[in-house]
Parts: sequence; C-alpha cells; structure tokens
Amino acid sequence: MRQGVIDFCVSSTINLSPQIREMNLFSLPFLMPGPAAFDALINGEVGRDLFRVLATRDVVPLAWGENGFRELSNSKRPIRRPADLRGMKIRFAAGAIFSDIYTQLGANPVQMSFADLQPALSTGAVDGQENPINLFLAFRMDTLAQKHLTIWNYVADAGIFHVAKPVWDSFSRADQEIVAESAREAAKRQIAAARKGLGFDGDRSSLDELARRGVEVVALTLEEKRAFAEATKPVFDKWAAQVGAELARKAQAAVAASA
Repeated sequence: MRQGVIDFCVSSTINLSPQIREMNLFSLPFLMPGPAAFDALINGEVGRDLFRVLATRDVVPLAWGENGFRELSNSKRPIRRPADLRGMKIRFAAGAIFSDIYTQLGANPVQMSFADLQPALSTGAVDGQENPINLFLAFRMDTLAQKHLTIWNYVADAGIFHVAKPVWDSFSRADQEIVAESAREAAKRQIAAARKGLGFDGDRSSLDELARRGVEVVALTLEEKRAFAEATKPVFDKWAAQVGAELARKAQAAVAASA
C-alpha cells in the first residue's frame, strides 16, 4: 500500500502484528472470552487507539471486521487441560507470540503456511492446528485426521478495512463517505459470517455440521479456560508489555466491563 501497488486492503491483525506491535493485542492469550469482549475492544477506546496507531502508517483505517476466534483441532485426543497438549506438534501461521503460547503449554509449535498445512496434517507431520471453526469446515479438515476440536476462544483475529492515504486524499468528501460507509457495511457482513452457526444468536448450524462429520467437540468451561489462562500468564505478561502496558490495561478493563 505504501508503494502504491494496491489501494485498498482488508488486513488481519495477526498479519499486521509483526510490523505493528500493538496489533498483537488480539493475540494475548485468553484476553477475550467471547464475542461480547471482542466487540467491546473494537467498538471502544481500544479500537480507536489502534486505528490512530495504524493511521501513522500512511493508511486510513475505515472499519473493524472479524476473522473469527481461533479454536484448536488435532488428530490425537481431546484437549481439556494444558497437560493434554504436551508434546503435540501444533501448526501456527505466523507470529512469535503463538510460538510462545504453545511452548508454554508444552506443545511443539511449528510455523507453516496454510498451503503446506493440509498435506502436513494428512501425513501426520503435524498433529494439530488452530483456526476458526468455519474455516475448519470450509477446508474439510475433518478429512485430514482432525477428529478432535476444542472450543477455547484463546485468541481472535480481527479484520481491518483500510485504504492508502494518498488514494483517500484524492477522493472528494462525498466519495470518502461512500467508501467509509461501504467499508462499515462490509465489516458488519464479515463479522456475521465469522460467527455464523456458532450458537451466538441461536444458530448452531456450524456446530451441528461438525457433529455430522464425526468431529468430537470439547467446549471448555470457564474453569477449564481459567487453567489455560493461568498456564499462559507468563506469555500474556511478556506480550502485554510489548503491546503497551496502558493499551493492555484499557483492553482488560473493557473486557471486564463487557462481562
């Protein structure tokens, strides 16, 4: 975008975080228990602070979207407690924070592109992976030996709709409002798609599809999530300092108020 190769982009905070450390906020382990907490962050002061950070990078952020909470699947066994992950090879896409999380839990994290993930799962080169449920279904990971899935909402991946600043500045005020409103509408649709069928609004079609495909689903209780949160607290504290202590504090306060 800075080089003028592309004008618009929908970015993942996971993909932005290596360049913009504050975007690691959404990857702090077990910060957000569910959609209400996520919404509190993107729609409040934290979301505005992050947009101000992004605006210093020669882009104009227009709307927050969502790529979904990232759940854990594997070919070995149900995961209910940190010890269940010990020794398991878990693929992650990118970001040192993910390596730290899985190392802290006793697993063997393996960084790998999505293109390489599917053959790696089918051959057993890795035991498991973490991705949103609807992506799991779309890519039929149940056919790649992923028969166990744990819903733990350990991190979420936010989406950001943004435009290159020189392009934005070339628009009239009227066109800017049209583009901004279009981005907001697209973001709403992205959020709805990320949450579709997961039971948040009574629609459980995606969860039912997992059962139909024979995937054993474990939905962690609050107490079980707390055990994982306690196990990964050193990672949380380390990365909260890198994200920014004040930003992390604001996020924790917003999440607490959303409960």
